[in-house]
Amino acid sequence: MDRALSPIDRAKFLAGKRGAAFVETGMRVGLGTGSTAAWMIRCLGERVREEGLRITGVPTSERTAALAREAGIPLATLDEAKWLDLTIDGADEFDAGLCLIKGGGGALLREKIVATASDQMIVIADAAKEVATLGAFPLPVEVVPFGWRTTQALIEEALINVDVMGRSVTPRMAGEVPFVTDGGNFILDLDLKRIGNPRQLSLMLNQIPGVVENGLFIDICDMVVIGHADGRVELRDLGSGSATQERLELADDDNIFAEIGD
Repeated sequence: MDRALSPIDRAKFLAGKRGAAFVETGMRVGLGTGSTAAWMIRCLGERVREEGLRITGVPTSERTAALAREAGIPLATLDEAKWLDLTIDGADEFDAGLCLIKGGGGALLREKIVATASDQMIVIADAAKEVATLGAFPLPVEVVPFGWRTTQALIEEALINVDVMGRSVTPRMAGEVPFVTDGGNFILDLDLKRIGNPRQLSLMLNQIPGVVENGLFIDICDMVVIGHADGRVELRDLGSGSATQERLELADDDNIFAEIGD
């Protein structure tokens, strides 16, 4: 298998590997969706096989569930698990206060439900995901299919009164048809460029009829693990205000992750 990871893939892998190290036997763990989360899941599977780690995973998407089963991680639904010790997931953007934009992979609703049903949420990301102000990445908003064009128009109208730089709203497509989430909904991507008040925007969007949930994760993330291409991993803990750095090296068998893409 190709061992030559690109710098960005190396950073994602290192963040995923370090995130997986927080999991302890007996934990009920929310399993995120996306390329960085996929590497974390493979690392957890390796720990299950080689260390005898005993955990129960709760996947945030059907894609994640399939990958976790392939990795040998026992799974349960959130209703079966009831409450989780930890959720580990990626992010499309995060700021200094650990506010996030998520949903680039189309799983924001399940991701937010699982994360808020956890004692702790750890975000794993490469350094490029850090921003001074959220909004460069389009904000996903999940909407019900019934009347979604009306919902889009209501969102566009509401954006006039909030502190954002852009107001373009585009339906996410899968070829010639709308992209459909695991929950059977559509996604509208909001190209806002800069979000001046994420908390206000989140509350406003969720008051619009037809909106199921938005991709702003406010007061949910507790820690971020940031991978760097040079082998450094930075841990930032919001609760303690601490920031520490470690260095991880790729082991000889770590190339199993090279096949996982975005």
